[in-house]
Amino acid sequence: MNSRVKIRECRREDFDGVFPLLRQLWPDNELDAASLGKVFNGALESDAQVYLCATDGEDVIGFVSLTVKNNLWQAAKLGHVDELIVDEKYRGHGLGARLLNEIMAHAERQGCARIELDSAFHRKSAHRFYEQHGFENRAYLFSKNLRKAKS
Repeated sequence: MNSRVKIRECRREDFDGVFPLLRQLWPDNELDAASLGKVFNGALESDAQVYLCATDGEDVIGFVSLTVKNNLWQAAKLGHVDELIVDEKYRGHGLGARLLNEIMAHAERQGCARIELDSAFHRKSAHRFYEQHGFENRAYLFSKNLRKAKS
């Protein structure tokens, strides 16, 4: 891995580099840059969220996000990794592990007793990655769209 690769907290101007990564993460979704930009900027101002970027020089080549919430089941704070993506050209060199370890360290510093994430059924290689890093598959995720279908 290039020694210029750094992991740092995201800034507003990083969205232009994060957006193409989100396209890689969700290739079948039609992404609205304006809507995602608003969510990105809102998270940067939130005390409950952490966004980290991996950069190679000025280029954003990886992204991970964490949401921290109070959780009665844990009787403590719970961290949820919402997104983790490394640019396809940089995969296989340990950058995903670096991002995951850094976001787990953030969760620990914020007092989280547990960290969780969800991963789509078809992402078998991602499942192996998370299991190699100590995550266990302990639940199903149930989801329901609350937005009305667009006509």
